Amino acid sequence: MAAQVLGSTNAVLAALEAAGEATRLRLLHLFAEAELTVSELVVILGQSQPRVSRHLKLLLEAGLIERHREGAWAFFRLAERGVAARLGHDILARLDPQDAELAADRARLADVRQARATQAASYFAEHAANWHELRALHIAETDVEQAVLRLCGTSPLQSVLDLGTGTGRMLELFAPLAVRAVGVDQSPAMLAVARVNLEKAGLRNVQLRQGDLYSLPVERDAYDLVIVHQVLHYLDDPARALREAARALRPQGRLVVVDFAPHTEEVLRDQHAHRRLGFAQNEIDGFMRDAGLKSDGHLDLKSSTSKAGEPKSNAGKLTVSIWVGRDPRFIADVTPRAEVA
Repeated sequence: MAAQVLGSTNAVLAALEAAGEATRLRLLHLFAEAELTVSELVVILGQSQPRVSRHLKLLLEAGLIERHREGAWAFFRLAERGVAARLGHDILARLDPQDAELAADRARLADVRQARATQAASYFAEHAANWHELRALHIAETDVEQAVLRLCGTSPLQSVLDLGTGTGRMLELFAPLAVRAVGVDQSPAMLAVARVNLEKAGLRNVQLRQGDLYSLPVERDAYDLVIVHQVLHYLDDPARALREAARALRPQGRLVVVDFAPHTEEVLRDQHAHRRLGFAQNEIDGFMRDAGLKSDGHLDLKSSTSKAGEPKSNAGKLTVSIWVGRDPRFIADVTPRAEVA
């Protein structure tokens, strides 16, 4: 017990020492607004890269902030757990948001966000033809989203994980229901797009992480809801990805998979890098069983046709399927899920 008290005392002292400097207080205030890179902080603070890096190092060592990598970039954010993290939030609550220097920092942060938005718009302009061509092949995205919401419900959640988050749309839908939401994607370019969209949506409880879906950079047994939306058809080994996703579920948590039913549109393989032309219900059910999950629902969203037999505007050639699996463990069962390769 004494050792625990000593550890907490040392953590508090280290956090107070790290936070007790003007620039580092400004940094904490900025991280309460957004995840930021060193180069962005250099622009906002008007200080040299080595000086900013030294301040960040002290905040990291004190446990006040966290760092995660996206390719060659490193993003920094407020820490979420631990004595130092709680102290950091208490300190921020006592800062005057109308302070002239803090207000000026936020104004420069707005310029950084605008630069991000411009970059994201450029990326979408470059890939717009591919996006529109693919969307034209299946039912409207809004219909898919509403179906996912109906299956998952709107009850409050502790934590949500979106795998292959892409533009962050699933996080926009589910993060408002959760205390905490995390999105993982392998592409830094897509994470940049998602970051802009989530900032526009005003979502402060979301973290974005670059990572491999076969080796997720997230906690085990920690998420109420894990979403894999239009991702499996890109993967060499979808069963392995679902086993990895299942390990992130807490007992009684749900895994939601959205993908295409089997189809013959070879253009998706030739021009859009799809490795699989859809999945049959029994195939996904088998993947779920192999991952230790029980089937908890399935829905097919087929293209609509008019009375005259002509496709409606939101109709296409592909059927979108939604599968839900549930972790059968109970809360009292603390045995971690087996690490199966």
